[in-house]
Amino acid sequence: MTVLDQMTRLGMQAKVASRQLSQMSAAEKNAALLAMAESLEGPTAPLLEANARDLEVGRQLGLSAAMLDRLALTEARVAAMARGLRDVAALPDPVGRILDQRTRPNGLRIEKVSSPIGVVVIIYESRPNVTSDAASLCLKSGNACILRGGKEALHSNQWIAQAMIEAARRRVPSFPEHAIQVVPIADREAIPALLSLTQYVDLCMPRGGEGLIRAVTECSKVPVIKHYKGVCHVFVDRDAEMEMAERIVINAKCQRPSTCNAMETLLVDRSVAARFLRLILPGLVQYKVEVRGDSESLAALAAGPGLKTVIATEADYATEHNDFVLNIRVVDGVLEAAAHIAQFGSAHSDCIVTANASTARRFLSEVDSAAVYWNASTRFTDGGEFGMGAEIGISTDKVGARGPMGLEELTTYRWLVYGNGQVRA
Repeated sequence: MTVLDQMTRLGMQAKVASRQLSQMSAAEKNAALLAMAESLEGPTAPLLEANARDLEVGRQLGLSAAMLDRLALTEARVAAMARGLRDVAALPDPVGRILDQRTRPNGLRIEKVSSPIGVVVIIYESRPNVTSDAASLCLKSGNACILRGGKEALHSNQWIAQAMIEAARRRVPSFPEHAIQVVPIADREAIPALLSLTQYVDLCMPRGGEGLIRAVTECSKVPVIKHYKGVCHVFVDRDAEMEMAERIVINAKCQRPSTCNAMETLLVDRSVAARFLRLILPGLVQYKVEVRGDSESLAALAAGPGLKTVIATEADYATEHNDFVLNIRVVDGVLEAAAHIAQFGSAHSDCIVTANASTARRFLSEVDSAAVYWNASTRFTDGGEFGMGAEIGISTDKVGARGPMGLEELTTYRWLVYGNGQVRA
């Protein structure tokens, strides 16, 4: 059987499952989700053993420490996956909502009603928790999903998907067995083959590095919702409360630097640069952060024992490092900060720290990113943190979904038209 044959079979099975899912009641979907959560809350040793095999594969592939962290599962992370399933079950059903309704002069009654998209392909790297997050949101929104994780996470992803399917079918016998499918092969031809199936696949969502997302976008024949990279910024304004700014900066960079919403570039107003950079120096040293900065910022940090510093290039300012690497630039005011973000940013998540409301409003209006913050860490750009339940991904597109994508973003709509014999003149 060729790769195309295998992908075609997955697509056909998913299309059938999507029609079955679209007919399930909210109660049935919620029961399936709760059963899935219980299955993950059970003995975790088999899943952690599968994950250990994946971690060994990751080490053999030469993954960085940050990427291995994204791949690793722990008891706490598995428990968080189960909580995510329960959170999604508790959310309102997004399917069947009347978005608009009107009655025309000729008596036609028209309703705009939310409905499932159909078959959604999610392509991602490392992070096995994406398997449960993506599957839960697709299920709740009535969509079948085909999941293509990285080869370094294949054992974990297959274990999670199989456990969820088996638990759902035990609780809800009508639950379609092909509602969640993991691409079982690591062949590179699988992705273009799968994304050529326009008769079966309705949408693709890649999650990962810029190279992966660009490759998927270039080969796909089905619509793709994407963000290419997360070059996120924090701008510390001259009117910032310094201790608050220090907390936000260290959190945005160091809490989990491998994520797309972690800060990559710190912008500091010239009038407070020397004082603020000395304030954050201990935190940078503690986390062994490598600083790539302009000459002014590096001069302020020169006294830092054990701090690695290099002069930043323009390429650095446009790079998503996904590691303990921080770009720093000193700027003159909010407009120069906004101009830097417009030139080097990726329209993902950007923040201003200031006590000046007028300056903050200027930043919020000037910076055209999916999420723009005032006095809060960029690490909050996340479906769960936004109260949407687990997220399917983050979009920096301007047409369609933008920012964290939850249940509502996984639905489309249909027009239902009710008449009593009307014909058009």
